[in-house]
Amino acid sequence: MNKAVLLKKLQNASRGNLFSTEIPKDTKEDVKMIEELVGELEREGKIKIRECIQRDYSVFLHGIIKYASE
Repeated sequence: MNKAVLLKKLQNASRGNLFSTEIPKDTKEDVKMIEELVGELEREGKIKIRECIQRDYSVFLHGIIKYASE
């Protein structure tokens, strides 16, 4: 997964500019990679995360898409 794929998933899971989605994970490295990608998107000003919850088999993300070009 890369930033473009993650941003596309967030756009597809959005209602207006709000999004809520669960991303499946297999290993702890997956969680770290997802958090790094989310952090990069936040620093770039494309999203604002309200919640990032690690569950047993997924990572739940809830936030706002600030700017995302198609």
